[in-house]
Amino acid sequence: MKPEISVVIPVFNEADNVEPLVREIAAALAGRTYEILFIDDGSTDATGDTVLALRAAGVAPLRLLRHSRRSGQSAGVCSGVAHARADRIATLDGDGQNDPADIPALLAARELGDADGVRLVMGHRVSRKDTWRRHLQSRIANGVRGWMLNDGTPDTGCGIKLFDRDVFLALPRFDHMHRFLPALFQRHGARVVSVPVRHRPRHRGQSKYGMFDRLWVGIVDLFGVMWLGRRYWPGLRADEVRGADAPAGERT
Repeated sequence: MKPEISVVIPVFNEADNVEPLVREIAAALAGRTYEILFIDDGSTDATGDTVLALRAAGVAPLRLLRHSRRSGQSAGVCSGVAHARADRIATLDGDGQNDPADIPALLAARELGDADGVRLVMGHRVSRKDTWRRHLQSRIANGVRGWMLNDGTPDTGCGIKLFDRDVFLALPRFDHMHRFLPALFQRHGARVVSVPVRHRPRHRGQSKYGMFDRLWVGIVDLFGVMWLGRRYWPGLRADEVRGADAPAGERT
């Protein structure tokens, strides 16, 4: 049966976080049909084995994808979305800092905004639980992106998101694209809304990102996304015109 939602989680060496995340997602989505896809991006620990053990134990409807080589978080999201079965995709970071209990609020916001063209719901971490250094890094990165892209999104780096699979699959793909989803969805003609979500400190494992990952490495991408935004025609249609020679019922 086609699930209502697919939860996509790219992971790299997050073995200790897998089981807590799975159990929290199962509790948050109780009563719904769902699947959880972990995308193992070259882990050297027991991340993949932990996912398989939980699946065998029947803890939740789990799927495991393994990249053939280390490719990064955006590649993980793209692989997960491509293999997902649901029309709605939720993403979470694999470090346990996003709270799966917020997924129903994102689903509610998506349904509420359906008629207005909302296709992406972003989490907004209103109370960050990071070190002051990491918090400052994110504020700078979000500020620069918001200023350059004018995407109206206060927290583009938040890992918990909900979006329509078909729209995502129509977007251009590139490394670090997951940091620019609001601008890319808007370029496609979709509306984006932000919902306050919880944020938790990392209790297990180590962060894989630093200042250069959050801002400076993405400077070229920022200009690329700006360029893309100026070279697209959202809503453009091409309707076939049939003349008098067309069969009856097909003439326009």
